[in-house]
Amino acid sequence: MPDEGSPVPEEVLTSAKEQLDAEDISLADNEEILHALSELTPVYRNDRSYFVLGNYDREPIRRLNLVVDRLNRRTDVYAFRMVDIRGEWDNSIQKFCLIADIVTYLVGVAEKEPSDFLVEQGLLVGTTEYFSKSHVLKREYEDEEYPFGWMQDGVFELFDREGRLHCWRTEEDLVDVTGDLP
Repeated sequence: MPDEGSPVPEEVLTSAKEQLDAEDISLADNEEILHALSELTPVYRNDRSYFVLGNYDREPIRRLNLVVDRLNRRTDVYAFRMVDIRGEWDNSIQKFCLIADIVTYLVGVAEKEPSDFLVEQGLLVGTTEYFSKSHVLKREYEDEEYPFGWMQDGVFELFDREGRLHCWRTEEDLVDVTGDLP
């Protein structure tokens, strides 16, 4: 739990505690989650925060890091990835939801490689609050018309209708579309 002068608003901690108390988790798990939340103080110290999601394989994670770096170059911004929040979480969905609740924006970097953020995409479109603050940076491939499955294509269509789907092919394009984010 954060110290008394922590910049984490008390209502966030209270809400997190209520959600956690409603779940069937151990006290140790609860303390671990609250400790992880206290690590997110940069979210509260900056005007905007970006939770960047995507593939953690060798090449794609370089592009995730590129997006995080470009966003963090802005004034009064904190961008980070899920792995930047320490702790051994048994339930990554719970971790995702707690973090997603408190950030300004969720940004998914979609590539066709395995271990993409598929589960999180479902949560982004299935939760009004998450959807309203999400943007997807979708990679386009020259040699394939439909590199993603029909379910992901449906998700992309929803974001496209809202003007929050940003397409890229090269890393230079990725830098450009990152610059288009709010």
